[in-house]
Amino acid sequence: MSNFDYDLFVIGAGSGGVRASRIAASHGARVAVAEDYRVGGTCVIRGCVPKKLLVYGAHFAEDLKDARHFGWDVPDCKFDWDRLRDNVQAEVTRLEGLYGQTLENHKVTVFKTRATIAGPQKVRLADGTELTAERILVATGGWPHVPEFPGSEHAITSNEVFHLDKLPKRVVIAGGGYIANEFAGIFNEFGSKVTIVNRGDTILRGYDEQIRDRLLQISMTKGIDFKFNAPFEKIVKNDDGTLTVHLGGCEPIVADAVLVAAGRVPNTKGVGLEEVGVDLDDHGAIKVDESNQSSVPSIYAVGDVTNRIQLTPVAIREGQAFADSVFGGKPTVVDYQNVPSAVFSHPPIGAVGMTEAEARNKLGSIRVYTSDFRAMKNVLAGRNERALYKMVVNAATDQVVGLHMIGPDAPEILQAAAIAVKAGLTKADFDNTVALHPSMAEELVLLK
Repeated sequence: MSNFDYDLFVIGAGSGGVRASRIAASHGARVAVAEDYRVGGTCVIRGCVPKKLLVYGAHFAEDLKDARHFGWDVPDCKFDWDRLRDNVQAEVTRLEGLYGQTLENHKVTVFKTRATIAGPQKVRLADGTELTAERILVATGGWPHVPEFPGSEHAITSNEVFHLDKLPKRVVIAGGGYIANEFAGIFNEFGSKVTIVNRGDTILRGYDEQIRDRLLQISMTKGIDFKFNAPFEKIVKNDDGTLTVHLGGCEPIVADAVLVAAGRVPNTKGVGLEEVGVDLDDHGAIKVDESNQSSVPSIYAVGDVTNRIQLTPVAIREGQAFADSVFGGKPTVVDYQNVPSAVFSHPPIGAVGMTEAEARNKLGSIRVYTSDFRAMKNVLAGRNERALYKMVVNAATDQVVGLHMIGPDAPEILQAAAIAVKAGLTKADFDNTVALHPSMAEELVLLK
C-alpha cells in the first residue's frame, strides 16, 4: 500500500481537473479533488456554457424580425432579462450536478473547499487539514485581468456579468478580444447601447485580418460603437448609480455598467507554488514540459493555468493525456497544431490553421481563395449582412493550411472542415468533394 493519502490530488475541478480525476480514477488511482467555488470550472459555471446560452437568447432578436419575411405574423416582443438569466443559471446548476455525479461515480473524493500546496507531496485545506499525495495536479484555470486605474472597483468582469440584477441600458466594454466582442453582440441584441473601448487599434488579435475587419464592419452597422486607442483613465460613480467613464483621447461616456474584458491571467496567486519551487513564467503561468510536469517532479499542471492555449477542449485533452500517461501506462502528448477556435459574436467566427499573414511569413508562396456572399436566409429577410469564407493554401504542396470564416453557423461548419486541415488535405481534395446544395458550407468546395 502507498504511504500517501492519495495517489493523485487535483486542485481545481474545472474541465481539465475533472477529466484528469475521472480518467486517473478509472485507471485505479486513489484520487481527490478540491474546488473552492463550484464543480465545473470557468467553462461550465461562468464561461463558455452560460455565455453560449446568452448568445442563443440574443439571436432571437433578429430571428423574430426575420420570421415575418418567412410568413410568420410575429408581434413586437419584449425581452425579459430576469427570466433568461435565471433559466441560464438553472441550467448551470444542473450541469454542475452532473459533473459532481461523474466524480462520485468514479469514486473520486471531492473537497468543496480551497486547497493550497504545502509541500511537493502535500496539500493543505482551508480548515488546516493536511493531506499527502504521490502526485499533485494544479488545474486552477485562469482569472479575468482587471487593469489598475481609479474607479476600477466599479467595473464587472465575465465572472459577474451572468448575475446582473437588471439589463443595463448602456454598456461600456473594455477590450478587443473574443470575450469583449461576444458580449458586445449579446447586449446589443438585447437592446443595450454598447460601446467597445480598446486601448489599441485592433480587435481580435490573432485572427485573420479580413475576418476581423468584416466583424468590425458588421458590428458598426448593427449599432455597436467602437473607441480605439482610448485607454481607461478612471471610472466615477455618480449619485444616481450610473458610471462616467473617462478615456484618453475621447469624451467621457456615461454608462449603467462597465464590463472589463481585458484578457485572462493564470490563476496561480496564493496556491503555494513558488514556495515549493514550482517555476512560473512572466505571466504567472506554471511552466510545464510536454508531459504537463512542472519543475517539481511530483507536481503537474493542465489547462489555462499553464497559459498554452486557453480553450476548454485543450484543457480536457491535457487532463486526459496526463492521466493516461501517469496512471494508465499510455504515454500521450497533446498536439497543439491546427487547434480550431471560434468567436460567438454576431455573426460568429470560426478559424483553424494559419492566417494569410502567418502563411506568407512562414511559407512564402501561398494561394488565397475567398467567397464573399449573402446567406440565403439573409437575402429573403432583407439583410445585407454578408458572410466571408477564406482558404489559405500552400502553393508548393496544394495543402490547405488555414480556414477562416465569418457568417451564420460558421463554428458549426468549421468544426468538420478543421478535420480536413488537421489531416493535411489539399485544395484538390476539397474541389473533388461534391457540394451539398443549397447550403452555406458548400462554398468551401466551390472556391475558385
